[in-house]
Amino acid sequence: MSLLADASAAQPIMWENLGLTNGIDLGFFTLRFYSLAYLAGILLGYWHLSRMIKAPGAPMAQVHVDDLFFYCTLGIILGGRLGYAAFYKPELFTGFTQSEFVSWDLLRLWDGGMSFHGGVIGVLVAITWVALRNRLPWLRVCDYIAVNVPFGMFFGRLANFVNGELYGRPVEGSLPWAMIFPTDPDQVARHPSQLYQAGLEGLLLMIVMLLVFWKTRARYRPGLLVGLFTVGIGIARFITEFFRAPDAHLVQVVEETGLSRGQWLSFPMIGVGLAVMVFALARPPVAGSRVSGKPRTA
Repeated sequence: MSLLADASAAQPIMWENLGLTNGIDLGFFTLRFYSLAYLAGILLGYWHLSRMIKAPGAPMAQVHVDDLFFYCTLGIILGGRLGYAAFYKPELFTGFTQSEFVSWDLLRLWDGGMSFHGGVIGVLVAITWVALRNRLPWLRVCDYIAVNVPFGMFFGRLANFVNGELYGRPVEGSLPWAMIFPTDPDQVARHPSQLYQAGLEGLLLMIVMLLVFWKTRARYRPGLLVGLFTVGIGIARFITEFFRAPDAHLVQVVEETGLSRGQWLSFPMIGVGLAVMVFALARPPVAGSRVSGKPRTA
């Protein structure tokens, strides 16, 4: 009983007392942790994909991995930003901050605002371009890319926490790890939902995808891995959105429907993922052979 009493009397953690900063001050420039998180996720994904294609059944060669690294990076940045503007904040297309050197708000990525769903669309466009250009099996390339996406999700959500942004909803009752974030105008104890997302959308999904790829023969069923990832990320996002505070301009969506914009966007992801998994399991597995690593011809 005394332990319960102590837990109920626990004071929320002050985020500012954790000693975190949003970047590394180099004097002439601040290297943002959010940028480092993107870089870490992309580089780790590139390294792991390079290892994956050395295993039997790879649908591509290293030259194709190099192409995917470049185009998928563009897809993540452009798709993520355009998706955020389209799905969450359309005024970015027409907004300008006249006092700044880069005045068009859409181009001011350092102000924040990237959409996961937009990033997915950007990556799919990039994969389609590389696959068509090199005559690669599109669905199998998607499988191999999907295994590596949780790396970026994990680092990205940790960066959100380090920045003290995208915090959670107010805590009802007492929670030992509840936090007060300095940018919160209400200064109330909230869920550190960034860590929840890092755990579910990042770490847990990362473990699942790595185990399924390396410990099963899922790679030989085109669509199974990307379908599993799509279902997993959709479910994880739906769960964590119950704890994440909606953006100020999207609170009305929650009030009117009971669900956030992110949760509504998760439904089609789960549906599509399940359909792709059924499709993959209904078809016979492929043998899958290595492809040539010879340079493309114009």
